[in-house]
This record gives sequence, structure tokens and C-alpha cells, in this order.
Amino acid sequence: MIQMLDIKRELADIGDEIKKEIDKSLNATQFILGPNVKEFEESAAKYLGCKYAIGVASGTDALHLALKAIGIKDGDEVITTPFTFIATAESIVYCGGKPVFVDVDEETMNIDVNQIESKITDRTKAIIPVHLFGNPCNMDKIKEIAKEYNLKIVEDCAQSFGATYRGVKTGNIGDVGCFSFFPSKNLGCYGDGGMITTNDENIYKTVLALRNHGSYVRYYHEMIGFNSRLDDMQAAILKVKLKYIDRFNNERRSVAKLYQKTIGNCVGYQKETANGINVFHQYTITSDKRDKAIEALKQAEIASAIYYPVPLHLQNAFKYLGYVEGDFPVSEKLAKTVFSLPINPYLEESEVIIIGEIVKKAIQ
Repeated sequence: MIQMLDIKRELADIGDEIKKEIDKSLNATQFILGPNVKEFEESAAKYLGCKYAIGVASGTDALHLALKAIGIKDGDEVITTPFTFIATAESIVYCGGKPVFVDVDEETMNIDVNQIESKITDRTKAIIPVHLFGNPCNMDKIKEIAKEYNLKIVEDCAQSFGATYRGVKTGNIGDVGCFSFFPSKNLGCYGDGGMITTNDENIYKTVLALRNHGSYVRYYHEMIGFNSRLDDMQAAILKVKLKYIDRFNNERRSVAKLYQKTIGNCVGYQKETANGINVFHQYTITSDKRDKAIEALKQAEIASAIYYPVPLHLQNAFKYLGYVEGDFPVSEKLAKTVFSLPINPYLEESEVIIIGEIVKKAIQ
């Protein structure tokens, strides 16, 4: 069985190093906001090139706390895309805000920057660009719009750790960056985990309190906060894996190139954003015959996945927003045609070729 993610191969490679760090964490018995959290935050900030990195309990919490920290409140509007995981829009609602959707560009699968301005109102306070599948958004245009309309930019970097735009790492381009360390991510822990990055000291200090019940000093609470702290043992795992992230991402890019060479022009591909470097959290292609390809892969005991079969504007949870089918035609089209193939640093060349040939044969 070829899986989407192969943690066993990862453990065979760097497992001894990871286990050693977990044992150190166990022996130190400082499980909440322990030394590994601080060390990982400092290492991650250095790697990304930002001033501050704050570990939190999940990628969803990263988005939620980031929006709280920039002041999103009841009635505020935040622009984002419907072609993403629900956490992107959920976090807006958690703050009392209203998600305002903009369709995606069919080639890059990221937010269509040419449609953003038409959705801005006097209640718009922020934009959440999602670097989907590891492909950076057109941040030049987004920053230009944000500056003109005095909007904050909260980057959803859940899938883009290590990706760059004009040589700058995602998460260090907007006002705030939000990362997920779910096990399947390019940089993933072995449970839930997340991180917020910023160069703004006020945002940094606010998030520090928000993640820990609104407290800077134990039993003294400056605001209503949350219980959202990165676990020390998860930080220990991330600290090890961060050392290998560039190698992992380069391997993903190599796999992606081999897939395209093998499959050829019988499918559509996510186009890499101009001036961006995609780190291929997912290797996502498009075809009207995707069901045939998925079935052929299944028969060969090879995993695949569909992200995302129902765009957010058509989800029952967001019916109250009043969107209907046809409002975002590109997102709806992609939902019916995209599918993702296994991609991870441990895929062998022969496996990639086998997968690619199966897809090619099923679709042609």
C-alpha cells in the first residue's frame, strides 16, 4: 500500500533523534510551555526570518488567535477564499466576524487577486490569503490592496511551511502568519500543533496572553483568553524535524517534477505562482475523469485524496451567508475535478513512476 503520508519511513530515517528528544522532554517534566517550546519558537522565527513565533495548540487556533490579536470583532468582514479547509473561515466566525468569499484563480488555485477589491466594504478589516497546497499567493497585489484600504493581512500558511515569495518565506509577508503542524503537513508533529508569526510587537504580546488564559503572570489575567499552548513534547519533535525541512521540501519538489514528466499533458496542473516557490504540501492535479484515476489507484492499493469536494460557500455550516451554487464557479469546478496523489519526502522514484503511469493510463 502506498499511502499519502508515510510516518513509518520518516521514523526509520530520523526516529532515533526524535525519540531521544521526547525522552529528554519526559525527563525534564516541564510539559506546559516547557523549554522545547521556547527553543522551537526561536528556531522557527530564525528560519522564517521574522521577529516573533508563538506556539499554539493547532493551526485553527493560530488563525483564531491571530484574528483576535488584530482586533477582529462582531460585524467585521474578512475576505478569503471558499476553496480551502473550513478552519480558515471558522476562525473568522469565532471572532464574531463575517467571512466574505472571493473565487480562486483556476491556474494557481489561490485567491483571485483581481476580484478582491469588488468585495471590500466599509466593514472589511482583513484579508486571509491561503497558500493552497504549498503554492504562495500573489502577495504583491494583496499587499497593494491592503495598503490602499488599510486592511490587515493574515496569511494562512497551514500548507506552506518553507514556501517563498520573492525570496521571503510565507508567514513573514503579511501582518501575521498562521501555521499548522498537523502530522500530514510539510513540518508536522505527532498530534495537533500550530504557530503564529509576526514582526509586530503588540500582536506578539497579545497572542502570548491569548494562548494562556489572557495571562502574562500566573493567576493575573489581562484579558479573556484561551487554553491554546503548544505541547512541549510536540515542540521537541518539531525542533528535530525543522532541521530537515529544506531537504524534505526539495524532495517534494523533485517528486512533483517526476509526476509531471510521467503523466504528461493528459491532466491539468496547479500553476506555480510567479515569483513563488511551491513546497507541494499536496500534489494536486485536475481531470474530468478523476473518478477513473482514483479507482485505478485504489485497485493498485495506492491512496489518493480529494481536496475539497464541497467549497465552503455551499457547506451547510455557512448557509446563513446566503451564497448559492454558481456564485464561485471556479471553486465549484475545481471541487469536481481536483485530486491529490501521494507526495512525501520518502517516496521512491519507482513508486512515483508507477503512480503516474496508472493515472495516465486511466485518464487517456
